[in-house]
Amino acid sequence: MSIRTVIVDDEVLSRRGIEIRLRAASDFEILAQCANGREALAAIQQYQPDVMFLDIQMPGVSGFEVLAQVPQQSLPLVVFITAYDQYAIQAFEARAIDYLLKPIDDVRFAAALMRVREHLRARSASAQRDRLLEIIADITGCGELALDELLVHGRKAIEGRHPEVLPIRQGRETVRVPIASIKWVDAAGDYMCVHASGDTHILRGTMKELEEILDPKLFQRVHRSTIVNLRLVKSLRAHMNGEYFLTLEGGHELKLSRTYRDKVEYFLSGSAGA
Repeated sequence: MSIRTVIVDDEVLSRRGIEIRLRAASDFEILAQCANGREALAAIQQYQPDVMFLDIQMPGVSGFEVLAQVPQQSLPLVVFITAYDQYAIQAFEARAIDYLLKPIDDVRFAAALMRVREHLRARSASAQRDRLLEIIADITGCGELALDELLVHGRKAIEGRHPEVLPIRQGRETVRVPIASIKWVDAAGDYMCVHASGDTHILRGTMKELEEILDPKLFQRVHRSTIVNLRLVKSLRAHMNGEYFLTLEGGHELKLSRTYRDKVEYFLSGSAGA
């Protein structure tokens, strides 16, 4: 796989140093080198790169301002390059893959390339997983489920209470999954994977729809694509980039993203075990 790359830095020698290092990595293809933010925006639009090595301090348009002008769907992975370490927090808040200080250390640069490769592999694997789940659901009839029925008819049936069972169709059968047995739910495209009692059930629908059904005292969203059973959270571990990792009973680890940091209080206050 060729990793399509753009280099953005107002210093010629800095661009040259990054170019030389990337030439030694056979899987990286340099599409463009840009001397300022305006050239960077044009290159992103023209080439749709996988990754961008981006200087922060540039005349006219800074690296952060470049990212602010790029549509989310077109945003490549970003490795910031700068001579100033005070931008580190802002860099991670901008969801940078890595942050390299000038003069660039070869070992750190190699580590940054590995992080880029890992993120791209994960992104590719996620896309494949979405497609596989769609095929499985179409072939077997899984997930065509009573989620919509619960939303339409369930309000009157449960009289304001949350259901104790989630009915999921699998072919001609409907599996009744006890809500309390659900450990976590993760989204994959237009489908969700409901992990309960050692089994994984495929469910067609959105996280928002499922949130309307589940009791918020027991289940909370901790990531754009993850809902977790609060009672099964065993520990909470902070990460340097502002994210947290939740460890469930049984050892499975889930990411609590920065967007949902307000949910940390559920775990620190002991609400999860209430």
